Amino acid sequence: MNCYNCGCRLSEYDFCTGCGVDVTIYKKIMFMSNRFYNDGLEKASVRDLSGAIISLRQSIKFNKNNMDARNLLGLVYFEMGEVVTALQEWVISKNLHPKKNIADDYINMIQANPTRLDATNQTIKKYNQALMYCYQDSQDLAVIQLKKVLSYNPKYVRAHQLLALLYINAEEWEKAQKELQKCIQIDTNNTVTLRYMREVEHMLMPEEPAKNTARKKKTPDNVVRYRSGNETIIQPVNMKESKGVSSLLNLGLGVIIGVAIACFLILPSQIQKAKAGINDELRMVSEQSDAKTATIDELEQKVQKLADENAVLAEELAASQETDDTLKATDGLMMAAGAYLETPEDIEKIAGYLEALAEENGNNESGEGENTEDGRSESFMALYDNLVKAVGPRLAEYYYNIGRTAYFDEDYDTSIPNLQWAYQYNSTNNEALFYLGNSYRGIGELDTAKEIYAQVIDNFPGTRTAAQSETNLAEINNAEQQN
Repeated sequence: MNCYNCGCRLSEYDFCTGCGVDVTIYKKIMFMSNRFYNDGLEKASVRDLSGAIISLRQSIKFNKNNMDARNLLGLVYFEMGEVVTALQEWVISKNLHPKKNIADDYINMIQANPTRLDATNQTIKKYNQALMYCYQDSQDLAVIQLKKVLSYNPKYVRAHQLLALLYINAEEWEKAQKELQKCIQIDTNNTVTLRYMREVEHMLMPEEPAKNTARKKKTPDNVVRYRSGNETIIQPVNMKESKGVSSLLNLGLGVIIGVAIACFLILPSQIQKAKAGINDELRMVSEQSDAKTATIDELEQKVQKLADENAVLAEELAASQETDDTLKATDGLMMAAGAYLETPEDIEKIAGYLEALAEENGNNESGEGENTEDGRSESFMALYDNLVKAVGPRLAEYYYNIGRTAYFDEDYDTSIPNLQWAYQYNSTNNEALFYLGNSYRGIGELDTAKEIYAQVIDNFPGTRTAAQSETNLAEINNAEQQN
């Protein structure tokens, strides 16, 4: 049995060990559903199909997902000839439990056989036609239709019952008895069948001869006389009454003795047995609780050990990454210096190595050597500063030409990084900074553009670019106020 809330398998406790929800009532409902299913199964095994239907329907009322009860209910209906009702139950079962459901086999058994499916349809049509003939008082036609129905489906109980009723109405008692006996062979405890059978047997029972019938007369002198054949038996009334009183007294005495035996002999042993069962359950619960506590402590120790190992590995990984980054940066600087020594005129190649070095550093700063917090040696920073001093003006001109051309072509994605590099290598190039602000304005990053215009105004007062920056800054502010 699984929890209705989380699907966890339930234990002997009245709560779910997975989610903690109270499952007391849920267990009772499931137990009642299973109890009615078992009762229906027992009744079906002795061919009490009507009683099985009542029990199985109660089982489904308590638990509509009881697949076994619903499939068995379909089988019971099918055994009684109710094929359509059986299919309904199997289809519902299949929809509730699509996988590993024997209802698939039952449905295929009917639908995959065209002959059987056609026979089922004909059975329903002819039975309905027979009912129509009964309403029209055409009993002979109804009998013919019902015989055809039973030729298609010999186990159709309702058809047998209706045919027997027609025979009873026509006073053909023996034929009615045969049909009812067939019903009893299919469903031994059908209420309608038993009621019809009682009426038929009453009509078929032979009358006893008058000479063997005991005649009972009551005379004025308070005696009862019985006459059987040539003999007359006389019994006083008070004798009969005394026998009745004594029978009642004996019955009452037997009840009292039975209750006393139950109270003094049976009940104490049952109470003792119940106490022993409760003690066993308590001991089992205590053992399970101790085992779970030990398991939890063991798992907590393992978790702490794994956490410590993880911290050590994280420190080792961080140290190895720092060493690897330092080696990569040194290689990049050596390659840039080698390119300058081999081909000093190839400024594009040198710029590429320095850009790669800056990307490894994780920023676009010039790296003038003011701080060495990243673990770089002083010799590394000295070499880098000397290289930048040697090629810095040429790099600034190289980046400025590319960025300015891209700006006028409105290729801001190209102009922005190149103008940044140009101003980075030559911080006196006010036009590079001004065009950089215009580029950010062109892509809509107005806050960055405003900061750059303010930087131009502060660092290069009195220049054309400063005046133009003031104008651009005012236009941006006016546009924002209007919006």
